[in-house]
Amino acid sequence: MGTYIIGDIQGCCDELQQLLELASFDADKDELWITGDLVARGPKSLQTLRFVKGLGESAKIILGNHDLHLLATWQGLHKPKKGDKLEDLLNAPDCETLLQWLRQQPLLLRHPKFNFVMVHAGISPQWTIEQAEALAREVEIELHGSEFKGLLHKMYGNHPNSWSESLQGEQRLRFIINAFTRMRYCFLDGSLEFKNKLNPENTDRSVMKPWFEIATRDHDSPILFGHWAALMGKVNTQGVYALDTGCVWGNSLTMLRWEDKKRFSLACTLRGN
Repeated sequence: MGTYIIGDIQGCCDELQQLLELASFDADKDELWITGDLVARGPKSLQTLRFVKGLGESAKIILGNHDLHLLATWQGLHKPKKGDKLEDLLNAPDCETLLQWLRQQPLLLRHPKFNFVMVHAGISPQWTIEQAEALAREVEIELHGSEFKGLLHKMYGNHPNSWSESLQGEQRLRFIINAFTRMRYCFLDGSLEFKNKLNPENTDRSVMKPWFEIATRDHDSPILFGHWAALMGKVNTQGVYALDTGCVWGNSLTMLRWEDKKRFSLACTLRGN
């Protein structure tokens, strides 16, 4: 059995299937862990969801910011983002089935054997892994419940950008969602910075650092994440694995086999808007 972890797919279904073939992935015995953002800027979001859902228990999925925005768009709360290619999905006869399945997915997963933790963007520097797991469950209870539309409506915004256990209600849930699905940089006090998407080599480290460089808690579990294509899979922090290498932007789709840490990469020719 192989355990494969793949970065943001973003509707690049053809590349996904080619990469799985390249790695000799076998859905009958292997597992595919997906770091979120299954949909959006690529041309085949509908086919991606159908394919991943069809893998059944072989696929382990968490939600990214584009996945959550899709759910909000489906519920009529927001319009698609510029460059999103979601019309086929939203008009598909099985749209309801696919998106009801999608909203039942978690924000964080921990592997029961290898103990690694998979999130989309990261883990807030102030949180332990155990806190992160508990906070993810808080959001998931709301998202998986019958009143999920209220959560999707309230999740937008950049405030609060600093964590406090005293946060309550929509502010608490919004911060948790932002940390798990939107975070890249933090200011030196651990508060979230939302504008900078550049590679750390092009950033003033005296002002802000990547979230994984300023963690104030020791993490015994390896952390795997996507979301940050500008990193191109390169980090300088032990125990942290970046897997989004910007397939939708014309770069590559990357997958890690956990057992031997081998990376599989497939160059992509399409480019998002």
